[in-house]
Amino acid sequence: MSEVNMSFSHYMDDEYEKLFRRMNPPRVVIDNEACKNATVIRVDSANKHGILLEVVQILTDLNLIITKAYISSDGGWFMDVFNVTGQDGNKVTDEAILDYIRKSLGPESCVTSPMRSVGVKQTTDHIAIELMGTDRPGLLSEVSAVLTNLKCNIVNAEVWTHNTRAAAVMHVTDEESGSAITDPQRLSIIKELLCNVLGGGNKKRGAKTVVTDEATHTERRLHQMMFADRDYERVNDDDDFDEKQRPNVNVVNWSDKDYSVVTIQCKDRPKLLFDTVCTLTDMQYVVFHANIDAEGPEAYQEYYIKHIDGSPVKSDAERQRVIQCLAAAIQRRVSEGLKLELCTTDRVGLLSDVTRIFRENSLTVTRAEVATKGGKAVNTFYVRGASGFPVDSKTIESIRQTIGNTILKVKGSPEEMKSVPQDSPTRSLFSGLFKSRSFVNFGLVKSYS
Repeated sequence: MSEVNMSFSHYMDDEYEKLFRRMNPPRVVIDNEACKNATVIRVDSANKHGILLEVVQILTDLNLIITKAYISSDGGWFMDVFNVTGQDGNKVTDEAILDYIRKSLGPESCVTSPMRSVGVKQTTDHIAIELMGTDRPGLLSEVSAVLTNLKCNIVNAEVWTHNTRAAAVMHVTDEESGSAITDPQRLSIIKELLCNVLGGGNKKRGAKTVVTDEATHTERRLHQMMFADRDYERVNDDDDFDEKQRPNVNVVNWSDKDYSVVTIQCKDRPKLLFDTVCTLTDMQYVVFHANIDAEGPEAYQEYYIKHIDGSPVKSDAERQRVIQCLAAAIQRRVSEGLKLELCTTDRVGLLSDVTRIFRENSLTVTRAEVATKGGKAVNTFYVRGASGFPVDSKTIESIRQTIGNTILKVKGSPEEMKSVPQDSPTRSLFSGLFKSRSFVNFGLVKSYS
C-alpha cells in the first residue's frame, strides 16, 4: 500500500510541477547585439532542482562554447545569462540552432516532461551497454572483439578512463536486423562474456556490466558511473597531471548567508561547465548563484551552493569530498597525447579491427568517442604509447602502412611526438585490410576537448 501511495505522490508532484510551469512559462531571449563577440542567451524560468544542468546540457550538446555565465536562482525563480559562441569563436547566427534553443528552453518545452533531457526513455533502436572495470592496455580492443564475435554492431560508444578505472557506454544493434537485441538469453550471454573481459583476472577491483533498453544522456551517465565507482578517491600512480594542469578547487562557507562558496580555477576546455554542474547536481547540491568566466585560456567558476536539504557544507570531510569529486569530474575528460580522428564507411567489426591495430602497435586508448552518421563511422581516439609514454613516429608510420591510404596531421609542438632511430623495425599488421577505406585527420594534440 505504501508503494502505491509513494507512486501516487510522485505522480501528483510531477503533475503539479507541469501545472506550475504552464502557469509560469519559461522565457528565452537571444540577443546578438548586446555583446561584441558573443551571442547572449537569457533564460527565465520557474526554479526546480536540476534546471541549471538541463540548460547547460542543451547548450553543450549543440557544441556551443560558453564564455561567460551569470546564474541566480534564489526563491522560486531561475534567471540565467549565458554568453556563447560557436566552435569557430563567432556569434551563433544559424537560425535552425537559435530556433532549437528557443523551443528546448522556452514555453514549448512545458508540454514535455520537466526532466526530458536529463532523464531516461525507452528505445527500440538499440540496447545500451554500460561497462565499468579496471583499465588496462587493449581493453577496448577485447570488448569490441567480443561484441563482434557475438554478431553485435557498435553504432555509438563513449569510453573514459581515470585513476586506473575505465567506464564505457555503448549503443549496440543486432548485426543482421540492425535493431535492438531483445532475446533474454542472448543478452545474458553478452553480459556474462563482457563481465569476464572487464574482470581480467583482477578480483580485487569490481567489474560491472549493465544492459538496458533505456536511453540516457551518455556523458552524464559516464560521470554517474565513475562517481558511483568512487574513482575520485584513488591516487593515480602515474601522476598524469602536473601541478600546472591540476585544477584548483576550493570550498569555504559564507556564514552570513548560509552558503558554501565553491571556486574552480583550471585550464579551460569544451564542456567544462557541464562537467562541474553535472557533478554538483548528482551530489545533491543546489546552485543558488554562480559566476562563470572562460574568455581566456584559464576558466574561473564560482558557485554559491547548499545541499538539497538546505544546509551548507557541514564538515571538513564533506568539503574534501566536494573538492575531490569536482577535480575528478574535470580530469576525466582531459586527454593528453595523440588524437586520432577516423572517418570511413561504417561496417560491422570496424571498431574491433581498428583497436586491434592500436593494441598490436602497443597503443593504449585513454578516451574514445565512436559515432555512426549516415553510414559513416566518425571516431575519435586519444592514445598513448606503452606505459603512458608519447607515441613514437615509427608507430604512426606503421599504422599508416597498415591502414593504407591515410592522411596524418601533426598538431601542436613537433616535440610532442617521440622520434625513434631510423633503423628501428616497424611492423606491418593486417596488411591491406583497409586499402579500400578512407582514414583521415590523424592529429597530434594535447587536448582538453
